[in-house]
Amino acid sequence: MSKQAKTSVSLKRFLVKYNAIAILVLLVAASAVLSDVFLTPQNIFNILRQNTPIFLISMGMLFVVLTGGIDLSVGSIAAVGGMMISVALVSWNWSTVIGLIISILLTLAAGVFLGSISGALVAYVRMAPFVVTLAMMTIARGFAYMITNGQPIRWPENTPGTQIMTAFGSEKLLGIPWPVLLGAVIFLICLLASRYTVFGRLVIASGSNESAVNLAGISAKRYKFSVYAISGLLSAMAGIVMTCRSGTGTPVSGSGYELDAIAACVIGGASLNGGKGKVGSTLIGVLILGLITNIMNLLSVPAYPQEIVKGVIIIGAVFVQSISDERQSI
Repeated sequence: MSKQAKTSVSLKRFLVKYNAIAILVLLVAASAVLSDVFLTPQNIFNILRQNTPIFLISMGMLFVVLTGGIDLSVGSIAAVGGMMISVALVSWNWSTVIGLIISILLTLAAGVFLGSISGALVAYVRMAPFVVTLAMMTIARGFAYMITNGQPIRWPENTPGTQIMTAFGSEKLLGIPWPVLLGAVIFLICLLASRYTVFGRLVIASGSNESAVNLAGISAKRYKFSVYAISGLLSAMAGIVMTCRSGTGTPVSGSGYELDAIAACVIGGASLNGGKGKVGSTLIGVLILGLITNIMNLLSVPAYPQEIVKGVIIIGAVFVQSISDERQSI
């Protein structure tokens, strides 16, 4: 084989293996050419701030996908999180600093509780993840509407608790928005957990070969249960972040976020069959979706064509991933 042919083969292998990075680089280059505003610090931080909730949800979704499951309830649990923190701060008047801390803990606990119900039904009752989380999606969304009869809750501006939360959603530390810093902390935790802990290894093992895990004397059910609880926790956290940005809790928030989270995982190379997926690659998937939305907004493209472009990119990513899996199995 000639040197030129070897170079061509190596390039193809690189693009197949790192297709998400290639797509991200191409999108950044194209966006910089199409819009002079794109590479400004303000726009870059806006992209990161706006996509922090999706990133948090995608991290929880990734752990579920690694076990071979799926969680369709994440958007609805995010809505529950936003409504609960709003009810606690406004309707229950828990607007002091101590009340704010209790409100956040209760909201996160509610997310863990809802996720744990799905996890218990999937892991111990052996119900299909799609069916269980689809049911939880409707239950959680209905609960979000019931909390306030479907009415949005606007935060007052003159209480300590709401001032802290709105400042978190709008202000910066050393030039970096607070939600982005939170996302960075969650990224590091998830990265370390997936790569360097027994929990992360067994989550991946449970998705790739559950029988082998059970034969080793380890209960794969426990890890399947845990990832749904983690997904619920991060979804409720995303709901809090979304509400901080707007200063209003709405029961329709988070609608469709489950699809974006699944898309981010798939674009990042995660396998819906389980056992394959990386935290860093999922982050790239979130950025790809965020860049598509951002550049189209800058170009004043209507919302419907944006969905078409997202769908095409998802299909392309899955297609390239299937080619990569076939080559690795040969």
